[in-house]
Amino acid sequence: MALILIMEDLMKFNFIKVVATMASFMLAATASADIKVGFIGSLSSDTGLSTLRGAEIAIDELNASGGVLGHQIKLVTADTRQDVTEGVKAYEYLAETEEVDFIISGSIDDVSLGWLPRMQEYQIPTLDTWTSYIGIIDMLVEDYDSMKPYFMNIASDEALATLYIDFGKDVLVDQMGWKSTVILQEDTAFGGAIHGLISQAMAPVAGIEVVETIVYDVATVDFAPLYSRAVASGADFIYLISSVNSQVVSSQYVKLQVPLGMTGVNVAPMGQDYWADTGGMGGGMSTLTPIPAVGMKLDPASQAFVDTYQAKYTSRPIVPHFNGFNAYHGLKQAMAAAEEAGGFNNTTWVTAMEKQDLILELDGELWLRYGWWGNDEIEPRTGRKYPHNLRFDITEPFDDGAPSMVVIQWYEDGTNAVVYPDKYANGKFTLPSWVKK
Repeated sequence: MALILIMEDLMKFNFIKVVATMASFMLAATASADIKVGFIGSLSSDTGLSTLRGAEIAIDELNASGGVLGHQIKLVTADTRQDVTEGVKAYEYLAETEEVDFIISGSIDDVSLGWLPRMQEYQIPTLDTWTSYIGIIDMLVEDYDSMKPYFMNIASDEALATLYIDFGKDVLVDQMGWKSTVILQEDTAFGGAIHGLISQAMAPVAGIEVVETIVYDVATVDFAPLYSRAVASGADFIYLISSVNSQVVSSQYVKLQVPLGMTGVNVAPMGQDYWADTGGMGGGMSTLTPIPAVGMKLDPASQAFVDTYQAKYTSRPIVPHFNGFNAYHGLKQAMAAAEEAGGFNNTTWVTAMEKQDLILELDGELWLRYGWWGNDEIEPRTGRKYPHNLRFDITEPFDDGAPSMVVIQWYEDGTNAVVYPDKYANGKFTLPSWVKK
């Protein structure tokens, strides 16, 4: 009997030791657990890589300073291949397999719209750095509770188009004397959204008539028939809306010497690799672009980011696109919000993120601003609410935020400049040599 009691005591002692050991291992694992950030976007496009690399540099700097909440930050990736179905799978992978704390997106608009229901389901804090579709902001207005983990740190496409209408009046109408346009638009959600804003606002506000709209498939490789149709429309200029394979439509405009001026929203010229991509056939092209833009002066903090980027990466894109800056500054804000909130709790983190506000100055003036519109705040010019949208400014002198966009132009000698608005301009809007005004 005594032997049995001794054995029972030993078993109890060993059990307690095992439990204590397991608990210590669990505590150690918890103490050393990384904050896990998931990147979702294309791993083979300049836009996707810009966001990814901006996030990588921000994480490197944060980890070198001690990490977040005493933990190091680990980055995992999920490739969307710029495909809607792959994008949904990528978001599910980050949520279910990697169990990330935070997601940073370099997705194009169509792909973001595809995975957005998954964001609502999983409620993972998510920062979109490239997508600008106003419909997503409208979803936040209508259903804040399910959408509140989502932040868009690029001006919405409506804000982009609103300021572009000013360019239409000030430059295209008053300076160039143009009165009509033919829209050449890709068949995507992005293309449809920009078309709606331009066609419904440019005509009544800027006084430009849309005489025809030509919609093309993003796989198009021969634009000669489409450009011939545009010329035959009798319009004064072409308004191009292109976000996919944009270098093709751009270079063919030059090679074909299309006798109409062309401007619009064209993603290819937004990157510094554009000239090489078109084989030097990119002169005369101008485009609306979010900021910071190619050819734009940079504040010291953003210039330091570019210097670090170019020292770290030798492959394209040679300079990050605007969304790379958004990722760099935005990820740091997201981690600062986590520090304040004590983690990524859906309510406390969102509240802390809503208060983040970074103002970057150049020569004593506000140059860039990474903050957010308040949930009930109304932008005075549009009369709309923009919850969780980057705090843009669409009224001169742009003292409440940076402009929602600038217009850049590539010249025939391979240089580029900002041509609008005046506060940010360092060049003039001109026609290519083969186009007569």
